[in-house]
Formats: sequence, C-alpha cells, structure tokens
Amino acid sequence: MRVAQQAVTRHRWATTLMGLILMACTFLVHARSPQEVPALSTMLTTELPREGQETYQRIRKGGPFPYEKDGTVFGNRERILPREARGYYREYTVRTPGERNRGARRIVCGGPVPSEPKACYYTQDHYASFRMIVDKP
Repeated sequence: MRVAQQAVTRHRWATTLMGLILMACTFLVHARSPQEVPALSTMLTTELPREGQETYQRIRKGGPFPYEKDGTVFGNRERILPREARGYYREYTVRTPGERNRGARRIVCGGPVPSEPKACYYTQDHYASFRMIVDKP
C-alpha cells in the first residue's frame, strides 16, 4: 500500500511540474508587446506599384473601391503595425495583375477619418511585412 501511495505522489508532482513547464513556455512564446514592434522601413508613394498608387489615391478621395472588403477594419493581429485601438486601421486591396482573387497586396491606413489617414502602410505579402508610405522623402 505504501508503494502505491508513493507512486501516486510522484505522479502528482510530475503532473504539476509538466503544467508549470507548459505555462512557462506559453508565457515565453506570448505575442509581442508594443515596445517590441519593429521599426518599419518607408517607401515613397511613387515607389508603390501603379495599382498601389491608384488604390492610395482612392483612399485619399474616399472611394469608390472595387472590392467589397475595401475599407473594412484591419485587426493588426500580426502586431507588426503600431498598436492602436480596434477600428483604427482599415485595409484596402491593391489589384494584382493576373490574379483572379484579391491577391496578397494591400494598403492598410490608420486614423479616425478613413479619407484622411494619419499613416498608411503597404504590404505585398499579405501582412507578413509592411512598409510605411510617405509622400515626400
């Protein structure tokens, strides 16, 4: 009987230890904090592909937009862009010639008024990376 109790005690300790290890791993892999957001490189509006320049002009004019999803809230789940309140960022499709769907290119703009964004960012790889769009060098 005493051997059985020792085995149960060891099992409980092992389970507790495994739980603590899993919690530590989860904590270490947790999403980036706002301080860890990398500095983004910039690009001039003239460096955008022609379709990107057209999308950027549409954003500044307030539309019209060819895709149903254009102007919808971008959640910034990747946490590459600076952290802002939900609803701050909106995404717009940059047409990709030869693609039948929306493709991977987007412009994401942030600000309280969609047609007057405080900052816009271009991604050509569906949110894996961004470059900040600037009007002047």
